Amino acid sequence: MPDAAVLVAALKPLLHALDVLGVVARHFDPEEYDAVMAAVGAPDAELRAALPGLDALPTEFDTLRAALAGSGAEAIAAFVGLRAALESDDGVRAVFRALRHIPRARAALYPAAALLAPVSRFFLEPSRRDSAALLAALANPRPDTGVHHISNDPGSRGGYSLYVPEYATPDRAMPLVMALHGGSGNGRDFLWTWQRAARSHGAILVTPTATGATWALMGEDTDTPNLLRILGEVGGQWRVDPTRMLLTGMSDGGTFTYVSGLDPASPFTHLAPVAAAFHPILAQMADPDRLRGLPITIAHGERDWMFPVETARRAHEALAAAGAEVIYREFDDLSHTYPGELNGELLGWLAAP
Repeated sequence: MPDAAVLVAALKPLLHALDVLGVVARHFDPEEYDAVMAAVGAPDAELRAALPGLDALPTEFDTLRAALAGSGAEAIAAFVGLRAALESDDGVRAVFRALRHIPRARAALYPAAALLAPVSRFFLEPSRRDSAALLAALANPRPDTGVHHISNDPGSRGGYSLYVPEYATPDRAMPLVMALHGGSGNGRDFLWTWQRAARSHGAILVTPTATGATWALMGEDTDTPNLLRILGEVGGQWRVDPTRMLLTGMSDGGTFTYVSGLDPASPFTHLAPVAAAFHPILAQMADPDRLRGLPITIAHGERDWMFPVETARRAHEALAAAGAEVIYREFDDLSHTYPGELNGELLGWLAAP
């Protein structure tokens, strides 16, 4: 089989499998899980059959072989774990463990984005996949752009991962997104929740890892000083637009977005907590000048089983009453998962005059 045909035979089912995994992650709900898994079927079967063909590629295809094979192995592991969760006594945690393979599959595949146009398009939001100018700019990456991990190896704490769009230049001020992972998560994996949007719309993306097991929601705040340190490092390398700096986070990361972002000394111009816990005392204790006119988007799922949606509704009421400019987004089909379709909307909001 010609080399191009081998690549197509593996790439097509791989991208399909990753798309299906994205759907499973977006729509995970313990009450609907059996039905979702029955509906998605077994898209990994074709992938399993195609991956061995990569071994026939000559050595000049080593980078592509490693990217596709590594990503495929992670995708298959995700499906294995998701199916095993159906029979597990610890189903919810088993699902979350299986879903951890998704960012790893995307990370393994990303080196192929500069080499294969279908992979480059996969790492863009659907609305941007037909932009010839964007695809051309991405195909010629500038120095020091792309994905970097700074003291953020698996299992480490307090480091960060960074994505700089491949077309970024040091003289161009860009918006910045600092996105905080959920409890027990890490910034290295959470980068892939946001990377597609940052690449599509042109934003520097920073995903720190908490200094502790989760963000400093109780006791001494060791995380805010670390976030400021990280901002200083990134700002020393790239021009950041100081009027467009978004702090956002999922679950515990969303709650810490409130805790840190409402501090009067916070440099962030916009806040976007997602699926976060909230106590009205946060609004009561916040500095009135910080809250007045502060742009905040609150996003929450109506079906959230961890932090009930009433939490977000109270946050909306309390913060709006305190003078913040609050946008409230409630998703009627969302459980305690991340709505990736929100990211482009948030970047449009961040870029608005």
